[in-house]
Amino acid sequence: MSLRAGVVVASNRAAAGVYADETGPLIVDWLRDQGFECDDPAVVPDGDPVRAAISAAVEAGARVVLTTGGTGLTPTDRTPEATAPLLDREVPGIAEAIRAAGVEKGIPTAMLSRGLAGIVGTCLVINLPGSRGGVKDGLGVLEPVLRHAVEQVVGSDH
Repeated sequence: MSLRAGVVVASNRAAAGVYADETGPLIVDWLRDQGFECDDPAVVPDGDPVRAAISAAVEAGARVVLTTGGTGLTPTDRTPEATAPLLDREVPGIAEAIRAAGVEKGIPTAMLSRGLAGIVGTCLVINLPGSRGGVKDGLGVLEPVLRHAVEQVVGSDH
């Protein structure tokens, strides 16, 4: 059974065309390999446009939305703040596991990610870091549990 997924890239510079985003296509390809139906990523500036893009994906029927970028400490990193008001319930273990995986790989700055994970209606939303390495680490953490988690959100896999 194929499930819908969405990808939101939070990057002021990529959204402005300063450079091409590389993390969004990486996530889209991975989701498709996992059996999800997924359109190309939405590349938006950080902050309120992230909230709007997540909401649009949820309204379009996505059962999972993965974001990338905007989870750090700079003044423009606002993805957690854009995500939090949408969440009906948090799933802190996912975000904790993603941070821990980076630290365990010898990347101490992984602990600086403020990414969140939680449920919006029947959709699981997860904030990944903005770096290619952080995305790859996060996807590695998600691979063994993502489909199970997405199915549990609606009670179809218990």
